[in-house]
Amino acid sequence: MHIEPGIVAGPKMALAHGTAAAAAAYTARLAIDDLRTHGLASFALRTVMAAIGVFISFEVMPHFAVGISEVHFILGTTLFLILGAAPAAIGLALGLLGQGLFFAPTDLPMYFVNVSTLLWPLFAIDALAKRIIPAATPFVDLQFLDVLKLSLTYQGGIVAWVAFWAVYGQGFGSENLAAIASFGAAYLLVVLVEPVVDLGALAIAKALRPARHSPLVARRLYHA
Repeated sequence: MHIEPGIVAGPKMALAHGTAAAAAAYTARLAIDDLRTHGLASFALRTVMAAIGVFISFEVMPHFAVGISEVHFILGTTLFLILGAAPAAIGLALGLLGQGLFFAPTDLPMYFVNVSTLLWPLFAIDALAKRIIPAATPFVDLQFLDVLKLSLTYQGGIVAWVAFWAVYGQGFGSENLAAIASFGAAYLLVVLVEPVVDLGALAIAKALRPARHSPLVARRLYHA
């Protein structure tokens, strides 16, 4: 999902600054909502766990360049279901920043582009979950179809944002469109794998269901 340096440049970066700023503002709203029910210590722990998970996804798990971008197993839906929307959002932003600072400094100029690509699909699945999952259903009791809808929405959002940035930055040339198409096709692998990972994580969480709420997971994981 990384947009490479130079794809969006110059005055066009103003839009990326705007989308990233809006994402930061919405994340702050999610964080305030989360703190009302979890407390600061739980929020901080889950955020750190999310950041570590994102960093592992980017640097340890397999990733490869295809077309206009790179294909990563981001596990954004898993982070959302287990840790909550706000910790997942901040973890995605921090994990991406850590990768840029310590491993890929050439990607830092594209940070606002890439963080927008990661966060807005996460906000989409947060909104979708509120619509399709009954309030009385803990996340550990989700069915495959529900998890698939969330995962497809997140991964589809990633592909859509990558395509948008590529066209916005480089136009509708045949070479650019071919690179976008090859990236989208390669990302089908992620679309197939991540729902299985989501279900596996939920199955483990269900088997480990604590007697009371754990500060290491989102309250909605086990409670209506």
